[in-house]
Amino acid sequence: MARMRTVDAAVAILHKEGISQLFGLPGAAINPFYDAVRADGGLKHVLARHVEGASHMAEGYTRTEPGNIGVCVGTSGPAGTDMITGLYSASADSIPILAITGQAPVARLHKEDFQAVDIAAIAAPVTKWAATILEPGQVPGAFQKAFQLMRSGRPGPVLIDLPIDVQLAEIEFDVETYEPLPVTPPAATRAQAEKVLDMLAAAERPLIVAGGGIINADASDELVELAELLNVPVVPTLMGWGTIPDAHPLMAGMAGLQTSHRYGNATMLASDFVLGIGNRWANRHTGGLEVYRAGRKFVHVDIEPTQIGRVFAPDFGITSDAGEFLRVMLEAARERTLPDRSEWVADCAHRKGTMHRKTHFDDIPIKPQRVYEEMNKAFGPDTRYVSTIGLSQIAGAQFLHVQKPRHWINCGQAGPLGWTVPAAIGVAVADPDALVVALSGDYDFQFMIEELAVGAQFNIPYLHVVVNNSYLGLIRQAQRAFDMDFCVQLGFDNVNSPELGKYGVDHVKVSEGLGCKALRVTDPRELESTFAAAQKLMAVHRVPVVVEVVLERVTNISMGLEINAVNEFEELAQTGADAPTETIPLPS
Repeated sequence: MARMRTVDAAVAILHKEGISQLFGLPGAAINPFYDAVRADGGLKHVLARHVEGASHMAEGYTRTEPGNIGVCVGTSGPAGTDMITGLYSASADSIPILAITGQAPVARLHKEDFQAVDIAAIAAPVTKWAATILEPGQVPGAFQKAFQLMRSGRPGPVLIDLPIDVQLAEIEFDVETYEPLPVTPPAATRAQAEKVLDMLAAAERPLIVAGGGIINADASDELVELAELLNVPVVPTLMGWGTIPDAHPLMAGMAGLQTSHRYGNATMLASDFVLGIGNRWANRHTGGLEVYRAGRKFVHVDIEPTQIGRVFAPDFGITSDAGEFLRVMLEAARERTLPDRSEWVADCAHRKGTMHRKTHFDDIPIKPQRVYEEMNKAFGPDTRYVSTIGLSQIAGAQFLHVQKPRHWINCGQAGPLGWTVPAAIGVAVADPDALVVALSGDYDFQFMIEELAVGAQFNIPYLHVVVNNSYLGLIRQAQRAFDMDFCVQLGFDNVNSPELGKYGVDHVKVSEGLGCKALRVTDPRELESTFAAAQKLMAVHRVPVVVEVVLERVTNISMGLEINAVNEFEELAQTGADAPTETIPLPS
């Protein structure tokens, strides 16, 4: 046993729990913790420019490698409230991050002290646990509980709030005997696996829907092995994209209202049985349940019991970690004579080979579809893509190719603007040897553009593709239902950059002012060379490199309200009269 400050014990526990990286901002109420970090010398720290940015960096860091848990740190008051969006994002997508905040002294918590706020109460709805620790002796146990909660069941974030006097208090603590609390995930039984296999055998056109729970369980290899053994096509969700390579013959495309493929929706509609593993039946994936469920049976496997039946009651539900379920399914399936699925697989492959949206446009200003075509050429299968929300993310999901798990890192449910820059920095910190390519529209990029300076200061290179139409494009497209174009145009005459015309913000100058390199493309024929030049700049300068692509102001991206009624807008690569199209005039 040794006598030490609670913050020194906390730092020692972080090491024991496998933490090596922090993201945050010091402040008066958290300075004792930072003093312990400084004295320890073993934790790396990235200084964010905004505490929300630190929370998104922590989230990107967690999402990149199995076992990672990102940690964000801030002072009292607004630091914690700034973290709420990051905690919500992590909670919504089942991502464990640990938020540590400073707080006013215990005796002044009820006296409206400077920057004293009940952050535990504020954070409670968007965390698995949020607590202000009032007794110094509880600090080690609080951190021990936090890590067990983050790793148990459906993963998620935790916030620990430390009053400054609690941080400074001394306790007896033996770090050598500290051990993380055990985590025992629920596991499917052999009998449950046999029932699923019976249901599969009775189906003629089965599909597997692969969700983000498979990625959380680090079980993508088992998914592919099971799909190959059963010869059943796979439809990944947006959060499960990469569980099976896009190039795999059994990858049948994504289904949904926005981030989907034509062939994925067509295959979903043709199926008669769906096995969902580690997914939520999110509404952007299902659309209306009458259409989505019609004529097919469903099995739902999820680690969280209350997720089963939350959206709709499946024909059979199993509470299990995705990896545990896949392993028992493999064991049971190997002992069976399995149905011949070759005709159904061939049908799915035919749709995948023919039902494509057109990407090769030579127009100036550039059409967004061409950008993703060129990105697929320029960036290989090891690229880690990062994106959050908007027409850029939707089109990226429709046109990019992802071949590995954790190589499409996307804020799926919360979708906060501004997430992409800090999340990409977190990804690049977690995997410094990877090519990290972020994708943003101009408004997402502007939300937390200051975090580019973090990449410049700490030499964290990544490539950021900004598709600039000077519009809130997704909201403009949604406003068509109201026959309006209201408060969504971002363009203006920039007196410092008249060459931009009505595109307003000069993202190149702003990026360079923040210490990064930036290039602008206005001709689609220059995209290939510009992406190559950007990668060279990253290698030479070790800073973020922004590639701004000037798009036509208005392009409607394929989407709809039902999976059988997606409006394609643009012409398709496949000829025929099956695609509704319309021409939207450019604004004057």
